[in-house]
Amino acid sequence: MTGTTLTDPKAEPTHFQSLKLLLVAGKHHMATNDLRALVSFLNKDDFGFQVSLEVVDPASHPEVLELHRLVATPALVKLEPAPKQIFAGNTLSLQVRSWLPRWKQTEVVTGLGLSLVPAEMDGSRSLREVQLEDQLLVLRQENETLIERVGVQERLLRMVAHELRTPLTAAKLAIQSHGLGQIDQARFHDVLKRRLDDIEALSSDLLEVGTTRWEALFNPQRLALGQVAAEAILELEKLWMGRNLEFVTDIPADLPDVYADQRRMRQVLLNLIENALKFTPDGGRVVLTLLHRTNQWVQISVCDSGPGVPLKEQQRIFQDRVRLPQTSTTTSGYGVGLSVCRRIAQVHGGRIWVVSEPGEGACFHCTVPVWNGQTLTTSAAEAADRHEENDGAP
Repeated sequence: MTGTTLTDPKAEPTHFQSLKLLLVAGKHHMATNDLRALVSFLNKDDFGFQVSLEVVDPASHPEVLELHRLVATPALVKLEPAPKQIFAGNTLSLQVRSWLPRWKQTEVVTGLGLSLVPAEMDGSRSLREVQLEDQLLVLRQENETLIERVGVQERLLRMVAHELRTPLTAAKLAIQSHGLGQIDQARFHDVLKRRLDDIEALSSDLLEVGTTRWEALFNPQRLALGQVAAEAILELEKLWMGRNLEFVTDIPADLPDVYADQRRMRQVLLNLIENALKFTPDGGRVVLTLLHRTNQWVQISVCDSGPGVPLKEQQRIFQDRVRLPQTSTTTSGYGVGLSVCRRIAQVHGGRIWVVSEPGEGACFHCTVPVWNGQTLTTSAAEAADRHEENDGAP
């Protein structure tokens, strides 16, 4: 197991124990401002005692997740001095800064000897009271970490469970189409095989969610997005055939390849197209457009002629656990699918948003990075940084 050790040259080991920290973070985590600030802080500041920091990538050493019972990463584990503490989230630098004074106070007391009992003067707290207060703070912090872990697991399970619906729905439609003689035996077998492969892959994801962040289940590659879009349309044709719908596609022949996870992008397209078909009344219009927005981004746009999305709900529909009240008389409101799309867009470094006026339909837009020779080690965090610098999307 490799790591990075930071040591304060002015440490006084005869009086202070060392502070031993373990940072469990992937490469894309280490590129974030919070972790860069944390490492810089631990490396530059003079604490008056020895500080050692070991950095471990959970992708290379997954056993550390089980050893320290970590679900969310990045996570910082205080190994020494006891008791062990675990910090998680995107404010590790701030958390460490707030705890360092208390750790230093503990080191001073330990260096002087715990057998020394301070006098209680003017109603001041005893050493035992101070120790109990420290233990209470540790317990509160660990409780907050546990609550966060449970929330992460719940979100992961909900995301994967929702994704299972898409291949199951496509398989069911294929069975119906085959029974009505609308597709031949070869096409029927091909659809079933591909959907069963999807279910198998999603099942593998489900087995990993207990020890892995959802974003880690992400395999970007060079991808022809137009082909993925065409496959998504074919899979959902049962939803629009026979309804007198006008389905318009605008996919340029010279559309550049993108750098994306094929299965995740198909999930975005299926979700957006299925929603558009669901909310568009018979005789309405659905438009799918793939646009080379800038030299950095390809934009997916799916527009419908349905009831639209109320302005006050246009941000909320992308949040977890949000399902809007019915926006038409025949369909239920947007569900967890859009939060899946938001997570997929974010892990690619892109974004997703909606433009809509009540009664005039809705247009959902999502950006995906253009393939520019990226490698599999290119992090989502780096892509996100590039997106902030790009004004291609409103």
